[in-house]
Amino acid sequence: MRVLILGGDGYLGWPTAMYFSKRGDEVAVVDNFAKRRWELEDGIEPLVRIPSLHERVRLWKRVSGKQIDLYAGDICNARFIYKVMEKFRPEAIVHYGEQPSAPYSMESLGTAVYTQTNNVVGTLNLLFAMRSFTPEAHLVKLGTMGEYGTPNIDIEEGWITINHNGRTDTVLYPKKPGSFYHLSKVHDSANIEFACRIWKTAATDLNQGVVYGIDTDETRLHPDLLTSFHYDHVFGTVLNRFLVQAATGRKLTVYGKGGQTRGFLNIRDTIQCVALACDNPARAGEFRVFNQFTEQFSVMDIADKVVATAARAGLKVDIDHLPNPRVELEEHYYNAKHSKLVDLGLQPNLLTDSMLDQMFATVRANTGRVQDEVIMPTIKWSQENPRK
Repeated sequence: MRVLILGGDGYLGWPTAMYFSKRGDEVAVVDNFAKRRWELEDGIEPLVRIPSLHERVRLWKRVSGKQIDLYAGDICNARFIYKVMEKFRPEAIVHYGEQPSAPYSMESLGTAVYTQTNNVVGTLNLLFAMRSFTPEAHLVKLGTMGEYGTPNIDIEEGWITINHNGRTDTVLYPKKPGSFYHLSKVHDSANIEFACRIWKTAATDLNQGVVYGIDTDETRLHPDLLTSFHYDHVFGTVLNRFLVQAATGRKLTVYGKGGQTRGFLNIRDTIQCVALACDNPARAGEFRVFNQFTEQFSVMDIADKVVATAARAGLKVDIDHLPNPRVELEEHYYNAKHSKLVDLGLQPNLLTDSMLDQMFATVRANTGRVQDEVIMPTIKWSQENPRK
């Protein structure tokens, strides 16, 4: 099929593009390279330098013999995305093209407004472009488990049936996001559901947990086909941060008590889930929601795993509890349903000791590039930041 990937320069977008291309689909990627600009603004960069998307597209053709089309531009520019949709005519659209960081969205008024404008307007432009040029295409949108927050009831997959005053209805699950970024994703979900209900758009919203992992089968084909690994306090994940701290002899910085529980999955499973969604599309008018993760861990669970990983490598690592810069429950009930992708055939790659050992070895091989200044949190949810 013809697959359009928005955010093709990103951590998930580039490996996804190679995966679909390798299996024989006609693939095009879109990116405005804003993530690289955000990194420059905050003085951060991935642990290993990443070649430009243009370089990687050219290299992919040499390595695989397959062409990935590249459209450089901003989906917040309606004229641009209209032209892309009119020319490429995708059958499936994989939408990663958003500002992905909760801390970045909480850094200042400017970053909060930018996050909401970039994410919500870009998705709206896409929905209108789909209606105009590809009304039968299937939208696969990357959402987040953070839309739900941490309710004191089980988290269903997108929809919940309620009984109220003797009447019953099925409605979108109530959302309680924890940042302006997560709130932008809630707006996206509402807008996409509206398009499905009113325009008969077909869409799958993938509410994804925390992603980890360094490589895929395709990134392993050449060193310059790699994807990014962020460990900083803005774009890095908790597991990446802990691995870098352990590899460089630092204490692991647990925010608060470390009881915050979230869903996790391997990057290979992200791609597997996206492929399953594309190969088994939603029906016209259907807004389908899958909770996309394979395991649940608390922050302390992750810290303990990294301590054990370092010990297997002969290193002793301690844990330090910092005041939590975020406003979130640190001890809470968390039981999220996630069976729909398994029903479609998902075969999880779990966070095993061997997986952690492999990631740790890669991090240790690149410790000379670690920037101490970008690890500790400087963005706080509960007070005004100096940047306006």
